[in-house]
Amino acid sequence: MLQLAVDMLIADLAALAAPPDAENIYAAAGPPGNAVRRRNLTLALGLALARGPDLLLVGEAPGHAGARRTGVPFTSERLLLAGLGPFGRCDPGAGFTLAGDDGRISAEATATIVWRELAAVGLVAAGWNAYPLHPHRPGAPQSNRRPRAAELALGQPLLAQVCAMFPGAPVVAVGDVAATALAALGVAHVSVRHPARGGARQFAAGLRALAAGRNPGAEALKCRVFGG
Repeated sequence: MLQLAVDMLIADLAALAAPPDAENIYAAAGPPGNAVRRRNLTLALGLALARGPDLLLVGEAPGHAGARRTGVPFTSERLLLAGLGPFGRCDPGAGFTLAGDDGRISAEATATIVWRELAAVGLVAAGWNAYPLHPHRPGAPQSNRRPRAAELALGQPLLAQVCAMFPGAPVVAVGDVAATALAALGVAHVSVRHPARGGARQFAAGLRALAAGRNPGAEALKCRVFGG
């Protein structure tokens, strides 16, 4: 049943239409790297489901140096090949592969900070993005931009599917875009600062507070994935 849920999610994701200034990095019709990203995401979700994540982290959108290349939220190529990621440590030979062929191994500050801080407090997380496609500035695919309201609305059904896949995991919004998307779905969540743009210390503090049980909403979230 769980694998069927993952397969349905990936199929729905692959079918999403992207505007001119965004890219569906998982699209069924597209370059070979799309299929690699679909496989990587399927594997990451499977590992998280098998482990049972301590948290479900919801971010804003894939970054051009992170999930845009790997297909896995909050994970760069450097982390993926080292067997590291929000879903915990795994054998570097677990099956993750590179989607690009430009000879680079990407690193991303957000992915590195998220992995480092999760590891520091001993937590494993499943990851997703409020807008699962890569939004970029017009004519600049190697850039990031904030998702529009219409794009977040497009991502809502998939976000709901992911939340339903991890009903026992507290949901954590990484940044205000994710918090807005979760609130629109009525998903109970705790918010932490996004680590980008000078937010690393605040992100770390929020995660430590959550791990230590100092966030008053954290315990309630274990029983209330969908608010009500």
